[in-house]
Amino acid sequence: MATSVEKTVTEASGRRDPVHQLDDFCNGNEAAALAARDIGFHLMGYFPITPSTEVAENLAEMQADGDHDIVMVPGDGEHGAAGICYGAALGGGRVLNVTSSQGLLYALEQLPVQAGTRAPMVLNVSTRTVSGPLDIRCDHSDLYFVLNTGWIILLAREPQAIYDLNFAAVRIGEHADVRLPVIVAYDGFVTSHQKRRLRTLDDAAAVREFLGPPGAPVTALDPTRPVTFGPYMNDPDLINNKVQLSEAMEAARRVIPEVLEELAGLTGRSYPIVDAYRMEGAEAALVLLNSAAETAKEVADRLRAEGKPVGVVSLNMLRPFPGQELRDLLRGVRAVLVGDRGDSYGAGNGNLALEVRAALQQDADNRTLVLNRIYGLGGKDFYDEDAEQFFTEALQAAALGSVETPFAYHGSYAGDAAKKPPPGLPAISAGEVSRGMAKVSEDEESGRLKVELEPLWAMTAVPCRVAPGHGGCPGCGIFPVLHQAYSVLEGDLVVLFQTGCAMVVTTGYPHTSHRITYIHNLFQNGAATMAGLVEMYLERMRRGELPGSPDITFMMVTGDGGMDIGMGPALGAANRNHRMIILEYDNQGYMNTGAQLSYATPLGHRTSTSGVGQAKTGKSFHHKDTAQIFAACHLPYVFTASEGYPEDFMRKVAKAQWYAKREGMVYGKVLAFCPLNWLTEDDAAEEVLQSAIDSCFFPLYEVEKGHTTVTYDPDIVDRRRPVADWLGQMGKTKHLLKPENSERLEGIEQEVDRRWRRLKIMHGHEGL
Repeated sequence: MATSVEKTVTEASGRRDPVHQLDDFCNGNEAAALAARDIGFHLMGYFPITPSTEVAENLAEMQADGDHDIVMVPGDGEHGAAGICYGAALGGGRVLNVTSSQGLLYALEQLPVQAGTRAPMVLNVSTRTVSGPLDIRCDHSDLYFVLNTGWIILLAREPQAIYDLNFAAVRIGEHADVRLPVIVAYDGFVTSHQKRRLRTLDDAAAVREFLGPPGAPVTALDPTRPVTFGPYMNDPDLINNKVQLSEAMEAARRVIPEVLEELAGLTGRSYPIVDAYRMEGAEAALVLLNSAAETAKEVADRLRAEGKPVGVVSLNMLRPFPGQELRDLLRGVRAVLVGDRGDSYGAGNGNLALEVRAALQQDADNRTLVLNRIYGLGGKDFYDEDAEQFFTEALQAAALGSVETPFAYHGSYAGDAAKKPPPGLPAISAGEVSRGMAKVSEDEESGRLKVELEPLWAMTAVPCRVAPGHGGCPGCGIFPVLHQAYSVLEGDLVVLFQTGCAMVVTTGYPHTSHRITYIHNLFQNGAATMAGLVEMYLERMRRGELPGSPDITFMMVTGDGGMDIGMGPALGAANRNHRMIILEYDNQGYMNTGAQLSYATPLGHRTSTSGVGQAKTGKSFHHKDTAQIFAACHLPYVFTASEGYPEDFMRKVAKAQWYAKREGMVYGKVLAFCPLNWLTEDDAAEEVLQSAIDSCFFPLYEVEKGHTTVTYDPDIVDRRRPVADWLGQMGKTKHLLKPENSERLEGIEQEVDRRWRRLKIMHGHEGL
């Protein structure tokens, strides 16, 4: 529990008033959430991505308990979340977002728009390496991509700084001379997840006084003053807009120190533009960003005790770049080693080193030698011995008066030529899997397909294209889904997996569980990637360039919210009608990143971003019906299925392959069990899935050439059950059965019944 303390600030802060604060013990993401709560943002647009997701999770939990009233709007991807935030910022209120890595890049094109139209907001970035290949650990390669977007960038080395600098970010961005969006960046999995003592403000009046009221000069919400945001500008005009943006950034050079001084008066904690540690008389120094600087400071203390004149420089502000502060600080330093946690490939230096060099070059009296080392990529740890090596190299350069190796990677290593990569799994041949388990034929009268399956026991002889040894959770429904699909798919198969559980647990480098060609691309762009491969295959076949004329089926496996962030490219592929299968395992959330709400999550269900408490009762809107969405694209074949009805599923997969090889795209949605995040026993799949189907929450049907056929009707076999029976079997939904939630439960029952009745009407109509 947090404890109350009285904090009296120092004279240097310019304020002697006691500030009431609370002591807590939090990680960086929790600190960002607490800052958001205490600031009282109007709105947060967000999308989950590791390692920043905890911010939204913590805010959702606090919201469920009534601890804040920030409107939290889940985006369908980081690009959508950025658009939500931009629109909200144009409304004149205070706006928050948080992201990392590819999420930041996916939102990237929105960032210059927001800066160029001068719409302030705060974006917390938990820095993480940028793919490919996929890595979820820390470096600064994502942050470096936004250096030229016109956003102010503040840097936080530890959780307390994250908390404090969020307050500063609001004031700085809203200043009348600035009016720019602000990023607060901190190291993913280092600062984001490390627990530290934290002091939070407990004086609401003082916070209001510090922040002031939102003061947008114009908004999109004043009909009496119509205004145009983001107009088309001709060549002569745009340069003037960019001059104004540059002038705003220059104004921020003056405003930021002023705000940080006021912040020190409020909190008693000082954040200089450039943090100089043991720089008095330093002859060699390191320039490092964020958490690595804290490691280097401890080493500097030890080296100073040994009589070595070293120091550490770290920035609290990256944009605008503190060139003058660095020139003043480094003028007497003989050699400085700049560490970059990201490379500017082909430039001969990382971005930070390039800017330090450029800043020093403007000082005619400066003779500081500059070394650059790329370090810590992909979360590679930065230890005391690494910092000591950096100091050693800087001291050597200072002593010699020259630099032997100006640029190098630190921590990379040469492979052993005698050591070969581990052998991959043996390829599975088309002959091994082509066992004729499903015989497909066309019905002459209806034109639709008929499928005859071999007995299930016979299918056990078909080897699986995913080998044993994956890292899936006990009871995970993904692998029964894949095994059933693979049992009837004939011939060669190329698969693309979108980011999600199925991808992560089968491809941990340097190993793979796949015995067939496997592709992974960015979460949102799988369908477009597979579409390109399909069309290349067809064209190379037409030209006779593929020896043996391989007969390949192409299938994209999606799930874990992939039809949120990936919906646009998937619909594009559907409209173009490429010859491929999209198979969605529907586990009702973003399970790979910690069970956040997805558009696939049903109404009222508990997730880590749709909490249950005094003020909230789970997810606030209904799930997305992707099967009906894709049926509306007039695909040749769309189906729903469940791992609990294997014969029904496998018949549909056989049809899917037939259509994908002859007519165009197929979409299949399969209900897949997730005991970890549905909060059930590992072996409860049969009962839980059956209840979902018998309650008609997840109906089994197909849409073949525009005609809908229900393939399992619980009404006919007298197995219809209320939705409450299904909800009561999962820990994530038991709250819906409480008397106080009866209205919500009734609404769910009514909507499920409405969709089921509509489906049966379509089933009974030849044209639907």
